[in-house]
Amino acid sequence: MDQPDRPMTNQLSYALAAAHRRINASLNARLRGHGIQIEAWRLLEALESGQRFTMGELAEIVLMNPPALTKLVDRMVSDGLVHRQVAQSDHRKINVLTTALGRKRMMQIRREIEDQDASIQRQLGESDSQKLISLLQGIT
Repeated sequence: MDQPDRPMTNQLSYALAAAHRRINASLNARLRGHGIQIEAWRLLEALESGQRFTMGELAEIVLMNPPALTKLVDRMVSDGLVHRQVAQSDHRKINVLTTALGRKRMMQIRREIEDQDASIQRQLGESDSQKLISLLQGIT
């Protein structure tokens, strides 16, 4: 069997996965205090843009498959954070919109996200943080 030329920890795919795992765990802990999952934060953040998205568009934005997004939206409707509305342009489509409670919760959550980002930025520095964002956006 061939031996790798370098240890796994020096492989880009591994380093990205390890960083994602650590950041995800930290963010999960922060959001748990608000009773929100990371995916729910992503959904609320997407909806805060003021744009109207179909469920398919939202699934892509919040990094979920459509059936899982539907279940998440169902829970968030039950929690009073979002509501569904028939799209005005095409009555076959459904838009998801935030409620007043959802907007309030988003403002609370956003502070946690900003704190998390600031922590990472302190580690990397502002210039490297912006460079990393740009590089990662290039991958996606």
